[in-house]
Amino acid sequence: MDYVGQRAAVSHAQFAAQRTKDAIVDRLRERSGGRPTVDLEAPDVRINVFARGAGCSVSIDLAGDSLHRRGWRKHAGLAPLRETTAASMLVDAGWTAMAKDGAAFVDPMAGSGTFVFEALAIAADIAPGVLRQRFGFHGWLGHEPELFTTIRDDARRRADEGLAGLSNRFVAADAEANVIAIARDNASAIGWEDKIDFEVCRVDEWTTAPAARGLLVTNPPYGQRMGGPAGARKTAGELGRTLGTVFPGWRACVLLGDERLVHVLGTTPESTRPIDNGTIEALSVTMEIGGLSDQAELVQSFANRLKKNKKKLRAWLKRDAVSCYRLYDGDIPEANVAVDCYGDWVHVQEYEAPPTVDAEVARARFEAIVRALPAALGVPAERVVVKQRRRQRGSSQYEKQGDAGARILVEEGGHRFWVNLEDYLDTGLFLDHRPVRALVAQLVAERTTPSFLNLFSYTSTATVYAIAAGANRTTSVDLSNTYLAWSRDNFSLADVTGTGHRLVKEDVRRLLSQDRREYDVILLDPPTFSTSKAMQGTLDILRDHAALIDAAMRRLAPGGELIFSTNSRC
Repeated sequence: MDYVGQRAAVSHAQFAAQRTKDAIVDRLRERSGGRPTVDLEAPDVRINVFARGAGCSVSIDLAGDSLHRRGWRKHAGLAPLRETTAASMLVDAGWTAMAKDGAAFVDPMAGSGTFVFEALAIAADIAPGVLRQRFGFHGWLGHEPELFTTIRDDARRRADEGLAGLSNRFVAADAEANVIAIARDNASAIGWEDKIDFEVCRVDEWTTAPAARGLLVTNPPYGQRMGGPAGARKTAGELGRTLGTVFPGWRACVLLGDERLVHVLGTTPESTRPIDNGTIEALSVTMEIGGLSDQAELVQSFANRLKKNKKKLRAWLKRDAVSCYRLYDGDIPEANVAVDCYGDWVHVQEYEAPPTVDAEVARARFEAIVRALPAALGVPAERVVVKQRRRQRGSSQYEKQGDAGARILVEEGGHRFWVNLEDYLDTGLFLDHRPVRALVAQLVAERTTPSFLNLFSYTSTATVYAIAAGANRTTSVDLSNTYLAWSRDNFSLADVTGTGHRLVKEDVRRLLSQDRREYDVILLDPPTFSTSKAMQGTLDILRDHAALIDAAMRRLAPGGELIFSTNSRC
């Protein structure tokens, strides 16, 4: 392949393949006098050409069809896992040694049976390619058929002996009868049907384990191909409860599509490993089930404190109709987390440990206290959302952390708001600003025809309070399309309509210098630091607060009041 400078003379892949084929055919015709045929479906020899940089490599494909296709899966499910990926997870989980010791194997969400077939093959000493009819080297002149036949026959003999002497119990279950029918049909096609127990059973319907010890490996649906984020979280919670109640003493390996679901399983991982499951970035999580925690004393103290705090807050929550509140905030130094309740959901944030605390110690503590939350608060594990809160600079607290997309409806002070516990570090409702929102409502209610300006309005919860208190004209200003759309949704919940309540995408400093309207009540709640591209320059509240307050004061109507709020403690 010729190149001029750094640019390839041939850049079209199909054209390059055609020219390569022509060159090879022409050379063979020169040497043999005959032109070989070209079979696009099942060639005797496949040749691969890879272009890299200023050159290319040409190689003979001795494998043929992809090696992950063992030949023991006749039909695939909706989201099949590669056999090679499944085998690597089994090896990582210690199945090779466990199988020799007679351990049982379970996949409670088996799909078309990939894990159970790979596990059975390892236990019975069945070579991965023993059922393949053809490899790429069969048409290669360097192939030695007699030697291959000897190797293949020996592999088949070992497979027969392994199957005959197999004492392990294998169970493949799934909630869908038609899915289990596919797995059973796959097993029947290769003569393994009597080696595997096939059951139609949801993951939360298990009551007993098939043996005292064994390995459970599964690939639950995780929302990108099937179901959705909420379904994936629910399934992970059901699996976690089944692991803890039915399979204590077992090992487990679970493939998750979101690392935030690890804690939902309820057991501290022994190891985690990133895995590319096709186009999906997943995480293989291996764990021992039901082992005693070395953090038992901390867990008990933490659980007791949660219950004590909840009891102390009970009267206030009922009196003020509060469903969103902070229950715990680093009360115990070793349990350095913040726990917030949003209705029947729990939002827990780990504060970054100081450098004096060993990272592994901090991790173990955090995992122990997260495992204690569901039982201590009486909530399902899948309704506990976990984040790590680090020191934030600028708008990073508002930036997207994930893409779960799920949001829930909560109530505060008689108002309804949407919150998102998954996708952002903050949830859309600042709990520590409840007094500020109440103050806004109070100041608005004291006036006859009040107007309200909300600067850096975020999701405009304070504006909802102001409108409910009687504000007939409001302006809420933010630079984020996401939060302005969120504000519109909050307005819809409050039945806010009409042109008197504006949502404005604008740089606050520009708006204050250009918009001459006056307001009776103004809330100024800027970030500590911002480098937004939509903003003129940068915003450093330590440097700019005086000018910002002065500009806001010029928008106050006579007798008006300004509320300035900042998180900066400098």
